[in-house]
Amino acid sequence: MYLKNLSLLNYKNIAEAAYEFDTKINCFTGRNGVGKTNVLDAVYHLAYGKSYFNPLALHNIKHGEEFFMIDGTFEKDGRKEQIVCSLKKGQKKVLKRNGRIYDKFSEHVGLIPLVIISPSDSDLIIEGSETRRRFIDSVVSQLDTLYLQELINYQKVLAQRNALLKYFALNHTFDRDTLYIYNEQLDAMGHSLFEKRKQFLEDFIPIFNKHHQTITDSAENVSLRYDSQLHEKQLSSLFEESLQRDRVLQYTSMGIHKDDLAFEIDSHPIKKFGSQGQQKSFLIALKLAQFEFMKKQGGVLPILLFDDIFDKLDENRVSKIVKMIDDKVFGQIFISDTHPERTEGIIKETHQSYRIFNL
Repeated sequence: MYLKNLSLLNYKNIAEAAYEFDTKINCFTGRNGVGKTNVLDAVYHLAYGKSYFNPLALHNIKHGEEFFMIDGTFEKDGRKEQIVCSLKKGQKKVLKRNGRIYDKFSEHVGLIPLVIISPSDSDLIIEGSETRRRFIDSVVSQLDTLYLQELINYQKVLAQRNALLKYFALNHTFDRDTLYIYNEQLDAMGHSLFEKRKQFLEDFIPIFNKHHQTITDSAENVSLRYDSQLHEKQLSSLFEESLQRDRVLQYTSMGIHKDDLAFEIDSHPIKKFGSQGQQKSFLIALKLAQFEFMKKQGGVLPILLFDDIFDKLDENRVSKIVKMIDDKVFGQIFISDTHPERTEGIIKETHQSYRIFNL
């Protein structure tokens, strides 16, 4: 699978642009601020229906303009897939596949497998558990559409339960039977989601460990662990235990919406005890594991976006990634870099076809 061409209108700082891509390596070079990352983000946008960097859709419209449009043509399994994403101020975002508008964006998830490696991935370490849950959900949803629908349903019922808890507090009332209805629904959906997350991580963690050992020459002792309240008890039991606390807090304090991934080095949180270099190695291994997992499970080589990572890696780690490219581990690759000479030097070592776009 690969992206054949891309056209942009009023996307972030790009007024208008069009590109024809190589099936293997495509590089965007230029100084900071010219839009290299924005082109990569546009490719991500077509795969996921949203920006990787700007969660608020309106922020992706070029300043002073009324709309943006991204139009890309992919080749997948011998078929053309034209994906168009657009947004006009005051209206809902529109996502189209081969001219047909999706009723739900969730219908598009998984069609275009794609992995991005970016300096922004540091949020996975720095930010709270929601960011790490989103990583799990993003990977699993790409390969299991039922999981995504279950997750959406769980979040809807969770919001209803929280609203009921607030209603009880505001009106000084309580109805255990009504609350129990939500408890039963969340218990069933939560158990299913927990089992799928657990299975995913049982398959994923060995792949992560392999990539981390390769990148660091096994010099660092790191671990990735799935933390969930459901490891010990059923959600229905947790709801009973937390009932009084939930009534005081006016929200649901137990459930799979509290799950987390523990990132550790030498049995300590990497956020506090890992150097900047160790954290970068951890994150790159995480994303390379995501790539391999999606490739194995989906049977298709995902598109890979390298956003400004050569600037963050030492020569040894760059050479390892170059070897992976040369061994045809990856499919189509997009790279952004501030140094054209460095980029071309690295890419020439791969002996793969390429195009360089100087912005």
